[in-house]
Amino acid sequence: MNINPSQISSHNESLLADHKEKFDFLAQQLDKSGIDVENLIQKVQNLQIEVPSWALGTGGTRFGRFAGGGEPGNLIQKIEDVGVLNTLSRACDSISLHIPWDIPSDANAIKQELKTKGLKINSVNSNTFQDQPDQKHSYKFGSLCHTDKEVRKQAVDHNIEVIEYGKMLDANVLTVWLADGSSFPGQMDFRRAYSNTLSSLEEIYSKIPNEWQMLLEYKPFEPAFYHTVIPDWGTSYSMVTALGDKANTLVDLGHHLPNTNIEQIVATLQLLNKLGGFHFNDSKYADDDISVGSIKPYALFLIFLELVKGETTNMEPAWMIDASHNLKDPLQDLLQSLQNIHLNYAKALTVNLDELRHAQESNEVAQCQEILQNAFQLDLRPLVAEARFRAGGALNPLSAFKSLKVRENLIKERGTSTVATGL
Repeated sequence: MNINPSQISSHNESLLADHKEKFDFLAQQLDKSGIDVENLIQKVQNLQIEVPSWALGTGGTRFGRFAGGGEPGNLIQKIEDVGVLNTLSRACDSISLHIPWDIPSDANAIKQELKTKGLKINSVNSNTFQDQPDQKHSYKFGSLCHTDKEVRKQAVDHNIEVIEYGKMLDANVLTVWLADGSSFPGQMDFRRAYSNTLSSLEEIYSKIPNEWQMLLEYKPFEPAFYHTVIPDWGTSYSMVTALGDKANTLVDLGHHLPNTNIEQIVATLQLLNKLGGFHFNDSKYADDDISVGSIKPYALFLIFLELVKGETTNMEPAWMIDASHNLKDPLQDLLQSLQNIHLNYAKALTVNLDELRHAQESNEVAQCQEILQNAFQLDLRPLVAEARFRAGGALNPLSAFKSLKVRENLIKERGTSTVATGL
């Protein structure tokens, strides 16, 4: 399905007068506060978020999956769906692929489709947390950490294969997340598992092109429940530091124990110049993988505040969404997530960092809180909408999605029985 500019313009026309009134009022208030509105809009427009190919279809849980109609059945259709999202939001000009769910059978055709849609592939993700039908060895007891060197070699070879697919599609990031770990005390030797994993990662790292980065993701538990080989940012940091400058840590917002101070982790990794990327999502209990900002919006704002503080560093993180949808239309969910990411980024940009630093240095605790909460409570939705509008997107992407009957049209084109590859 394609959405043309005239459809977007027609949708915007009915909303424009109300939007202009709200935006003009907000712009006046921001200007009085000394905030450069035009610069703020430009920064919001510049923040592009990578959409994961696995989030375009209905996800599942351990208990079941309720597939929706019109899901993308192949990589070309996934590119089409991200094209729709980007046309509406002007916020996602790239796609993250998971191999082997998204093996490009014809790289030239994929690249042409990407070019047609104004998209690109930034990152490719390996998968050693599932057994594939044609693989020789099982990952039931681990992959890069496995006691059997043949299993480790198979997992290393898969990651190298993923790098080759990425090179074919002009990607520049390899993301590695491992399910390796144990569920019972004594099942696995902690030191040997760490050493085997690092040794395997060194083999993979040796194949990373100079202009690439390798991102190492961490997770405290699941599917392993007693110990995970890479459970936290510190373990990931120790490994990427040992690997070299092209290796960095990836922070998934759902991959933390309850009440973990993620913004402190972000600040520390930025300070150490090892914050390589983000997987944006939200959670209430564990790795819930639900809509960004739907549960903990203030935490998201605080995380973005640390990111804004670190924008002066040489490294720009790879911005990605990592979500799995079992109840919502996945495209609607992604539109909501993109909105919340841009909204909280914009709020963080309004914080006067000099004023905040002065209050911190003076130990004015109440004033520090006031500065942050005043920024968080700003309603910047008209500004984010204006940024989209100027870029050619929809003033209200979710409303446009519904009025243009995107899902209905996708069902007409693809039917009701297609199931997207992935989660």
